[in-house]
Amino acid sequence: MNTKDVLFELRTKNGMSQDELAEKVFVTRQAVSRWETGETVPSTETLRLLSELFGVTINTLLGETPKLICQCCGMPLEHEIISKNQDGTLNEKYCKWCYADGTYTYSDMDDLISVCIPFMLKEGFTEEQARAYMKKKLPELDYWKNYEQLSDNGQFEAFKKKLIDEINALSVEGMPKVEKLNALVGQFINLEFRLPNGTTVKFLNDAVTYLGCQLEPEFGGERCFGVAANMEFILICTYGADGADPELVLYKKR
Repeated sequence: MNTKDVLFELRTKNGMSQDELAEKVFVTRQAVSRWETGETVPSTETLRLLSELFGVTINTLLGETPKLICQCCGMPLEHEIISKNQDGTLNEKYCKWCYADGTYTYSDMDDLISVCIPFMLKEGFTEEQARAYMKKKLPELDYWKNYEQLSDNGQFEAFKKKLIDEINALSVEGMPKVEKLNALVGQFINLEFRLPNGTTVKFLNDAVTYLGCQLEPEFGGERCFGVAANMEFILICTYGADGADPELVLYKKR
């Protein structure tokens, strides 16, 4: 697809008229019409606005489909998992798990490998193959090659340790001590809880990356504990297989 086709598809998919799109990116309807006939292409600044509006990369708007991979973990980057900077713009170098709204979430290569291995096992790797592949691949990626320049001198790791201490101090009955917190994208963990009055509510934002983990209960059983937290709150819940029948245990403002 080229630019004119991409813009037409995005506009119609989002239910916008040419007038409505023009208003959102501060151009005339005639300018939008010329883009969609291929007579002209948007300026660099307008491409940036269109990228933010539709949540796609500028490369996508230009009809290019480069094979992007996260420069921290090596995961292929689909549009839905591309990270964002603090100002909300897309960052095509990282996935949402490795770069959360302007924060690098991994400072230890072995920790990242441990997180990736279970997913690679599902792709047919053995554990030894997965570990050997990641040990070779990660040092070739930009984040690890430039770690000294990109790292925050341990500030994020210190924040995670403080958060772990706060969670463990809550002494939730049946929940084992939290040892590690991983980056978790909201859309994959945003469970819907039923309140006593019968209404349901979600506490997380699908587009935000949180810190959290899943824990097996100390006394056995089929339900797991789930932890999600950030700078503002700590949420602890239980749920069955695949997140079924979630129950809120604790929601605490920090």
